[in-house]
Amino acid sequence: MKTRVLLAGFAMTIFGITNAQIDLNKINLNERALGAVQKGMSGFMFSDADAANLSKQAVDKMDTENKVAGPKDAYTIRLNKVFGNHKTEAGLDLNYKVYLIKEVNAFATADGSVRVFSGLMDIMDDNELLAVIGHEIGHVANHDSRDAMKAAYQKEALIDAAASQSDKVAAVADSQIGKIANAILDSKHSRKQESEADLYAYDFLKRNQYDVNAEEAAFNILASMSEGKEASFIDKMMSSHPDSKDRAANAKSRAEADGLYKPYVKKTVKTTTKTTAKKPTKKATTKKKK
Repeated sequence: MKTRVLLAGFAMTIFGITNAQIDLNKINLNERALGAVQKGMSGFMFSDADAANLSKQAVDKMDTENKVAGPKDAYTIRLNKVFGNHKTEAGLDLNYKVYLIKEVNAFATADGSVRVFSGLMDIMDDNELLAVIGHEIGHVANHDSRDAMKAAYQKEALIDAAASQSDKVAAVADSQIGKIANAILDSKHSRKQESEADLYAYDFLKRNQYDVNAEEAAFNILASMSEGKEASFIDKMMSSHPDSKDRAANAKSRAEADGLYKPYVKKTVKTTTKTTAKKPTKKATTKKKK
């Protein structure tokens, strides 16, 4: 998967999917098959287990197509230190990996996979990362990720007439898994879902006795980016989300109501990229003939 495909994923992540709709007029099926598709979609049941299964397949594919930080990489070591105490959350067994991509992004999926981009880790300290990852897990806990996966599955798999006539999730071809992976990255949650995930992140920080003011700080970073050289990218990415400044203000209000507010002091980011650089391979040299 190309890096440029991943850029659109930030909405997922901090932030995922409106219900995808199929333009049935564009599907090349005969009338009988078309009716089967419509019937299958209207009565189709999609469980948390179905979402987890398809999510795992999609994330496994993304892991093979992107540069993943190794176990001794500084990014992996830092992420394990930051979130290593949280192997389970919202009834999920979580697994974490870092994509070595210099874009600001993170996402969590229904199978418990959490993927963080190195670009996000470069600009946020440990507490801010906790707030962001907590937000992403919130989308899973609130079933937003399940609903997003269902929409992606309906769009990519139920266009098959045979699959549409079953109330079970049919086997998905590798090409369809690729499309579902792209749908995860390109997904946009509703503003209501984003606000609910923000609240989950705040409660996560509070419940685990982290600094709840880091959530306000994280959204202030996004607000600053929208006013800088990354403005066009951030504005496009966040178009379906509540304004970052409003989200920061809401986080501040929650902390004030709990008597926990204080101006956040950003911690030093200790991640380095030295361990990720590959040593140049020595090439054999031959002497030129005179």
